[in-house]
Amino acid sequence: MKLREPLPELVGATTWINGEVTRGELIGEKPTLIHFWAISCGMCKKAMPNVNEFRDKYKDKLNVIAVHMPRSEKDLDLEEINKVAEEHDIRQPIFIDNNHTLTNAFENQYVPSYYLFDDEGKLRHFQAGSGGMNMLTKRVNRVLGINE
Repeated sequence: MKLREPLPELVGATTWINGEVTRGELIGEKPTLIHFWAISCGMCKKAMPNVNEFRDKYKDKLNVIAVHMPRSEKDLDLEEINKVAEEHDIRQPIFIDNNHTLTNAFENQYVPSYYLFDDEGKLRHFQAGSGGMNMLTKRVNRVLGINE
């Protein structure tokens, strides 16, 4: 995805965990952080406390949605996804993308990766990899209008 492109429709999930949301529910209300992860990704697990911190700290100002993007056959095990989500306190809605429908809509190739959309649903920041949480924090604060 390119900057300023609109948030794709959240369709094609194999299933949802922790509730389902639609694109329409996310746009117009508040900015949205969508993060791609996989149960086989060690960096994803390491970064999850940072994502959860965004979710908790900005719960009234920021939507946080997880997308589980399988990278291998083992990543398709829904029971294991549920277990890892619980172990890592992933309480936000999780779009299970076993068919890579949303992954392809985002043209995403990486886990972990982070897509930050403004309240109008336009992409404002993209980041991949476990580093750079300071940059992601700055971008989230900028989109939320918070000065640090």
